[in-house]
Amino acid sequence: MTEPLLRVRDLKTYFVTEHGSGTARAVDGVTFDVLPGETLGIVGESGCGKTVTSLSILRLIPEPPGHILPGSFIEFEGRNLLTLDPRELRAIRGNRIAMIFQEPMTSLNPVFTVGDQIAEAAIVHHQVSRRAARSRAIEMLRLVGIPDPDERVDHYPHQMSGGMRQRVMIAMALVCRPQLLIADEPTTALDVTIQAQILELIDRLQAELGMAVLLITHDLGIVAGSADRVVVMYAGQVVEQAPTATLFARPLHPYTEGLLASVPRLDAPPARARGRLRSIPGQVPAATAWPEGCRFHPRCPYAWDRCRAEEPPLLDAGGEPGTHAVRCWLLTDPRRRTPHP
Repeated sequence: MTEPLLRVRDLKTYFVTEHGSGTARAVDGVTFDVLPGETLGIVGESGCGKTVTSLSILRLIPEPPGHILPGSFIEFEGRNLLTLDPRELRAIRGNRIAMIFQEPMTSLNPVFTVGDQIAEAAIVHHQVSRRAARSRAIEMLRLVGIPDPDERVDHYPHQMSGGMRQRVMIAMALVCRPQLLIADEPTTALDVTIQAQILELIDRLQAELGMAVLLITHDLGIVAGSADRVVVMYAGQVVEQAPTATLFARPLHPYTEGLLASVPRLDAPPARARGRLRSIPGQVPAATAWPEGCRFHPRCPYAWDRCRAEEPPLLDAGGEPGTHAVRCWLLTDPRRRTPHP
């Protein structure tokens, strides 16, 4: 068994809300591994804790109001990231672990050229000269497919399209050849053609550089085409994790089942293709008031008394040991899973 590059165990990240309205348990006991060279997809709807999980790994949670609770454990290359001092952590951020943030226009500094912003990480982490860093920035712009990189290196973010800015973000993240790339919604607000180009670019660079990718998205289509394994999150918890092919062929958590049923499929029978897509009823509960018992039970078509009273742990779903886990009592009583009308 390959040793994980990243281990996350029982991660809890809470936020104290204003006006004393309670504590938002944004991430509440999340556990997963990322293996060297693999792509792990984290999926779920807005507010489930995906982005807070990624920011917690790099300890970018603003304190206050946020804090990572004692007992949480994040290990990268054998080192506990939660015990490192700020200097040690800075040596890892942008160097061994890099991140592509959601909005390139707000993540890029408008008053510096894209070349300066790409070169900065190389200067800080690898102590290269400004001339060498500029050459590396041009090389990275060429690597991510930006035309005329010798000219573009001196452009400002506003002079570039959304797709080009996203490529600049990828160039910034990869300039130090990280072992782990965290991509948080890397194709948000891009048209479908540009989305495909960006995902293809990440796949190609991953193969060339041998890095692992933590891909955070709400788009199951992206996960199906890119991820080796999938973690499904709901209400601050992992509710299902499995190899991608297994998850799409045999979703066991009702939430995962609902997500997949809401996606258009080319192989759907004609009756369903003409009908409406199924939706998941209800709303995601507030992080300050997660429901008792199973957090999905108010929206679940199969819920019974045990679901409302007792929170399920992650249960082994069978198959190869440790590969498919589901947080659902249906695994203990599968007869209660009745077909949808």
